[in-house]
Amino acid sequence: MKILGIGNAIVDVICKVNDQYLINNSLTKSTMKLVDENEFKKLLSTLKIEETVSGGSVANSIVGLSQLGNNVGFIGKINADDLGQKYEDGLKKENVEYLYKKKEELVPTGSCLILITPDSERTMCTYLGTAGKINESDIDQKIIKNSEITFLEGYLWDEGEPKKAFDKAIKNSNKVALSLSDLFCVERHKKHFLELVKNKIDILFANEQEFLSLINSNSFDEIVSFSKNLKKNIIITRGKNGAVAISNNEVVECPAKQNLKIKDLTGAGDLFAAGYLHGYINEFSISKSLEKGTELSSEIIQKLGARI
Repeated sequence: MKILGIGNAIVDVICKVNDQYLINNSLTKSTMKLVDENEFKKLLSTLKIEETVSGGSVANSIVGLSQLGNNVGFIGKINADDLGQKYEDGLKKENVEYLYKKKEELVPTGSCLILITPDSERTMCTYLGTAGKINESDIDQKIIKNSEITFLEGYLWDEGEPKKAFDKAIKNSNKVALSLSDLFCVERHKKHFLELVKNKIDILFANEQEFLSLINSNSFDEIVSFSKNLKKNIIITRGKNGAVAISNNEVVECPAKQNLKIKDLTGAGDLFAAGYLHGYINEFSISKSLEKGTELSSEIIQKLGARI
């Protein structure tokens, strides 16, 4: 297998809201907030659902890679409930090899409310459910050893059992790619993420704000010098300023596409990673890989949801 994704298996529930809705519910625009089951149900009861889809950050990337014709798989924990079945069916429909055997759990399958405001920004309220209970016994080291790259998400990292699953995956991987996932995620786990970035991973995806937080800086030049010293493959998305890849001492830039009819930024980072990794595993140049990432992210933000 070319790439195995391991991440939170989350059913995305997409809804449109206005800015006042976020203010009324004390939500910070463009971030992800973890909520319990009661808060999730309370929020959902006030919303009109536009669409539901098998989501989760790395899962979105893996689907994108599959749509580009790559042999990929995914491990993420679900319950043997209705949402869990929908999740598995959704990935299989996209020709992703789903490599977790679901069973009856005490906690339901995870869900994420994706609240889209008129400016196309997305604010997420995630009830992790059983996705947040992933442990090392859910990780099959044989599958990992048979994959060229293991792609992990920062969302998955948490103290206790999820961290053990994360560590087992890294230890058995041929190559590790990591997405930092979210600014709040970086701020919560900064020390651990910095150690991962410096010592355990080969390919890193982050947006500019996440990376600045990671290294406690407000200068993009500092990101570049920090990344050059790492001697790894570091890819940073910069919104309207395009994207940059730093590999050893080489810095490659790719401009953002212009005049897009933006509807929803939900899958932008996930599909960018899919495009870049597609280039990487098919031996494109860094420049061409960045272009593919930019192409996919530009396509996805002109649609609702994270599926091309």
